[in-house]
Amino acid sequence: MPSFYTMKNNKDSISRRDFLAATGAIGVGAILASSRIWGADVPRQAIARRKFGKTGVEVPIIGLGCMFDIINNQVILRQAFDRGVTYWDTAAGYGKGGSERGIGMFLERNPSARKELFLVTKGRGPDYRQTLDESLARLKVDYVDLFLSHAVGDIGEVDTPEARAFAERAKRDGKIKFFGFSTHSNVAQCLEGAAKLGWIDGILMTYNYRTMHEPDVMAAIDACGTAGIGLTAMKTQGQWQWRETPEQAAILAPLLARGFTPGQAKLKAVMENPQISTACVQMPSLKLCHENIAAALDATSLAESDRAALEQHAAATATGYCAGCSRLCEPTIGNAVPVADIMRDLMYHRHYGDSVDARSLLAELPVEVRARLPLVDYAAAERACPRGLPIGLLMREASVILG
Repeated sequence: MPSFYTMKNNKDSISRRDFLAATGAIGVGAILASSRIWGADVPRQAIARRKFGKTGVEVPIIGLGCMFDIINNQVILRQAFDRGVTYWDTAAGYGKGGSERGIGMFLERNPSARKELFLVTKGRGPDYRQTLDESLARLKVDYVDLFLSHAVGDIGEVDTPEARAFAERAKRDGKIKFFGFSTHSNVAQCLEGAAKLGWIDGILMTYNYRTMHEPDVMAAIDACGTAGIGLTAMKTQGQWQWRETPEQAAILAPLLARGFTPGQAKLKAVMENPQISTACVQMPSLKLCHENIAAALDATSLAESDRAALEQHAAATATGYCAGCSRLCEPTIGNAVPVADIMRDLMYHRHYGDSVDARSLLAELPVEVRARLPLVDYAAAERACPRGLPIGLLMREASVILG
């Protein structure tokens, strides 16, 4: 029987043994699960699907985040597509357009794949029309399924006549099917605001085992559900700024005995919330691609002990995770520095490796902001931070990265 990862041309096949070697020891339970999951070809429909809000569309519970070198990793697109990961998320700014061009290369070679994809891209206003047209050209498509206003931190950024007019016209012109926004900052407040607008179709939001139990987040998700807004989770691993200590890592050790890697458990915690249509995960390597798809295919649910371990780990490492609540810290320093955005860039720098150039991201800051980075007194911001982050230390680190 052919391997689950045998591609159609058989040139890039990966055996079950190779897969286990590549992903490393992930516990007895996971090895048993892999014999069910990887032992035979699995139809594309094997990955569970959910309705995306009130759009009438169903999407797989796991999506491919394309914030990496797509041009030189076409095999990952093929592996994801062949396994049923057909929700693909990119943006005009990823790799300075390289991510979209990489997807365009794939679709040019595989034009029949377009009708099976739920293709998402993002751009910044106010001139969404030009951004969208440029994205369509790079993607080599006539339309995207979902166009998002990128990195919204306040609902007022999209609650404008111009944004609504753009969405309505782009839909009439057949260039987009749905409109919404992505948000890393003040997530609960943005979701609550969107639920009141009545014309937002989808939201891509930071959501993970660190934030999912917060009352304001839970209430905001409920409000979006009532409003029929499709929700996509991102930043599902809840990466933090510091290297884990052995004691912190040991908190998640029981997950291995249950057959999950820590990453799989964190992902499953998100996917098991039926209010989340899909969990969008960056998969810049075949190892991560296979590991994440295995988590989506495995029907084993997290036990209460697994969830307790994740909550304990979140509490033990809270002082290194920025939840993006810029409304709390940034006013204390007169909004002199976009703390939440810089925190996110630093996280990319630490955890996304070469796939994201943190220096380039930071260099997009206005010159006057870069000059202020090491000079601002962040004491008030640190007092306002509910997680106790050493904001001053991290802002100075960002200044050093900029050089």
